[in-house]
Amino acid sequence: MPETLQGLFGGVSYASMAVVAGAVLLAGFLRGFVGFGAALVIVLVLSIVLGPVVAVPISSLAGIPAMCQLMPNAIRYSERRFVVPFGLATFAAAPLGTWILVSVNADLMKIAISGFVLLMVVMLYRGWRLPVGSGRFGLIYAGAAAGLVQGAGGVGGPPAVAIALSRPGTSHQQRANVIGVVNALTLCSLVPLWYHGLFTREVVLISIVLVPLYVVSTWVGARFFSHSGHRHYRLAALLALAAIGVVTMAHSIRDFAAG
Repeated sequence: MPETLQGLFGGVSYASMAVVAGAVLLAGFLRGFVGFGAALVIVLVLSIVLGPVVAVPISSLAGIPAMCQLMPNAIRYSERRFVVPFGLATFAAAPLGTWILVSVNADLMKIAISGFVLLMVVMLYRGWRLPVGSGRFGLIYAGAAAGLVQGAGGVGGPPAVAIALSRPGTSHQQRANVIGVVNALTLCSLVPLWYHGLFTREVVLISIVLVPLYVVSTWVGARFFSHSGHRHYRLAALLALAAIGVVTMAHSIRDFAAG
């Protein structure tokens, strides 16, 4: 079995495979606790070990069971009048975002989006609420913007999470809203990945190997939220959002300077 695993991971060292396993455990815990952030952790680590072309589809496929795992509570506590129009608009706008990708510098876009996210973190921490409005059209516009960003730069999650966190409600409700919008973004990214042939045999097999770690750590994160984490949810979510914004901006600046 070890030889099979090493061959599956392209002959990388056991130390690198241990790092990947640790990253998946951390990603699953974040997904279960705050509802987002898993994709960034997995993609960053797997990009170093296996390359980004493999890392992105693995992150999407391996996260599907965890998405289903979190769905019941998300449906129970989320605001349907927020999640449904937001999610539908995301699906509609993502293909247009993919088309925009060919004409806009992706690194510059990610830098701008990261700056927006960090600004929103500061304002949300100070108690400010985003003026997205409670009307259906305001939510549709916000969802369409997140879908465009997801399709064009693959970073629609942070702005969508910032919008979800801006809404009033209990920690259970805010987390459910976050899970709802992140699930929508995850699903809308599967079709483009499939269309471009990125779900190779290697990607599918590695995803299957990582799923048990992802599912167990997601369960641990969700249990932590239920027992005591809900009291610290908003601060933890803002800290995670800030970390994602900083890391995304740093990588985008590096890639832009190198290009």
